[in-house]
Amino acid sequence: MTEDLIAAAREAMGRAYAPYSGFSVGAAVRADNGRIYSGCNVENAAYPEGLCAEASAIAAMVNAGAQRLSEVCVMGKGDALVTPCGGCRQKIREFAVGSTAIHICGPDGIRMTTSLDELLPHSFGPENLK
Repeated sequence: MTEDLIAAAREAMGRAYAPYSGFSVGAAVRADNGRIYSGCNVENAAYPEGLCAEASAIAAMVNAGAQRLSEVCVMGKGDALVTPCGGCRQKIREFAVGSTAIHICGPDGIRMTTSLDELLPHSFGPENLK
C-alpha cells in the first residue's frame, strides 16, 4: 500500500522547480480518506519565498477538502536522509497525530520510517491552544 505513496512522491520530485539549489524534493501524503496528495519544492529567486514539497502536498490535501493525514512520504536524492525541515515538521503536526508514519525515501525506496513524535518530540499543536 505504501508503494503508491512512494510513486506519487517520486513523480512529484521529478516536477520540482529547483533552478537555484538543483536539489529536487517530492512529498506525498495520504489523507484519512485514503486519497494521496503530492507536492514538490518550488524555489524562488528570493530564497526564503520558496515552498517545500511537504507544504505543497499538505496544501493540495487541504484544498481538496481533507484535513487529517495518516501517512507521509518525503523523497530526495543523494546519500543523506532528506527529512522534513523544522517548519514542515510543524506543518505535518497540524494535520497528523504523533504515531503518524513518515517514510524518508530516496529514488530507490524507503530508507527510514519514523513517527511524527520521533521527528518532533514534545510538539506544540492545536490542543495546546484550548
